[in-house]
Amino acid sequence: MSVSNVVKGLLAIRGIKQIDLAAHFGMSKQTMSNKFARNSWFATDLVKAANFCGCKLAFILPDGQQIIIEDDGSETKKDPDAK
Repeated sequence: MSVSNVVKGLLAIRGIKQIDLAAHFGMSKQTMSNKFARNSWFATDLVKAANFCGCKLAFILPDGQQIIIEDDGSETKKDPDAK
């Protein structure tokens, strides 16, 4: 199953529309649709989507231990004046 299908399933379970996720990401509906179509998800995108859906992203080890990937709240923003 593709990552895009997993995210779509999560949105469906939580009753959230793709346009709401797009707004949370600060992108247009079309840009979000392209992300789904191209299956182009960074780990940070998945953490952000999980948090928006009220979930956590985690690695679950065979013994049941969990390593939860948290959003540290810092986003790298490109300086518009940078070359």
